[in-house]
Amino acid sequence: MATSQHRILTTHVGSLVRPPKLVPFLEEIEERRPYDESAHAACLTESIAEVVRQQAEAGVDIVSDGEFGKTGNWAWYIHQRISGFTERPATPEELKDPLATMSMGRDFAAFPEFYAEYFPTQGFKVRPNTTTNVCTGPIRYIGQAQVQRDIANLKAAVAKVHVEDGFLPVVAPASAFPFYRNEHYKDEESLLFALAEALREEYKAILDAGLRVQIDDAFLPWTYERIVPPLSMKQYHDWAELRIDALNHALEGLPQERIRYHICWGSWNAPHVYDVPLRDIVDVLLKLRVGGYQFEAANVRHEHEWKVWQEVKVPDDRVLIPGVISHVTNVVEHPELVADRLVRLANIVGRERVMAGSDCGFAQSPFTRRVHPTIQWAKLKAQAEGARIATARLWGQTSSAA
Repeated sequence: MATSQHRILTTHVGSLVRPPKLVPFLEEIEERRPYDESAHAACLTESIAEVVRQQAEAGVDIVSDGEFGKTGNWAWYIHQRISGFTERPATPEELKDPLATMSMGRDFAAFPEFYAEYFPTQGFKVRPNTTTNVCTGPIRYIGQAQVQRDIANLKAAVAKVHVEDGFLPVVAPASAFPFYRNEHYKDEESLLFALAEALREEYKAILDAGLRVQIDDAFLPWTYERIVPPLSMKQYHDWAELRIDALNHALEGLPQERIRYHICWGSWNAPHVYDVPLRDIVDVLLKLRVGGYQFEAANVRHEHEWKVWQEVKVPDDRVLIPGVISHVTNVVEHPELVADRLVRLANIVGRERVMAGSDCGFAQSPFTRRVHPTIQWAKLKAQAEGARIATARLWGQTSSAA
């Protein structure tokens, strides 16, 4: 992944708090009520132009559209762009299977009192675990109009500001349909590779337009706490590796240097006691043909895992994009701390192979936010300042030349 030879560049995971003027349209779309499509389109274009300008002013070098064009959350948006799946009530047997329905995992079971209070205060719309997605026919990509709209809006906004580049977040095969039943393909591998081929259309459209792609895959790590136990680590590893193989299939022949891969362990600010250790999955992640890895490195459950990168050989064509600001706290990181987090990884893989990022999105969906919008911008400004401090330490100067 191309980065700067002169300084540490900055980016983030993509999702930003939606502006109040856009939210009513998204609510209408979410509830499948009639809405003024032309007014929504105009508001969306204006909102993306504004949020890109705000990112540039905060010092973000590689900007996103805030995921403003998506309805549903960062993953479920794809359900409107993929055909071949239907949703139906789960059978009693399926309700017992964490890979068939949206079971919530060991963290939820261990801290039920916390989650009972947490969800209502966060405005979560939790998908019930009484339904499952069923593949009933050929999987096809049907989101051409939506992705072209997102591309056009971001490119128009980027053209008005001085930034390095723009990116659009998209979903990985493992997270697009993390729980399902297969009633069409001969086996799970055939289904996943068909899904990968459909998702490839979205990835390729964005890359062909000259933007960067970020592939989000929170369900790959998070599924661990949903299925282990009763499954073994070996079984989970096999489950994850098949999905990495499917993603590699989707990426074949695409420009690796413009593709980055993002994982988190679920973006809610909760205990996360049962997260799979990065050490246990890093070997699978390194099999991906991507240009960069974006991962949580600022929150208190995973910050220590920067040491894992000392233990593995990171291919020379990969960039590390650690989260140096966290979405799970309203405390704004000190720029010196941001710099420390960047420098210690630069000392492992080289200063040209590190970029500053966030742990996860500041809004999980159009209707939930992790921090107040003013805090979101304060954190991004702290990140930019921290990158300048890291640049001075690593290059011995504060040049802003790209």
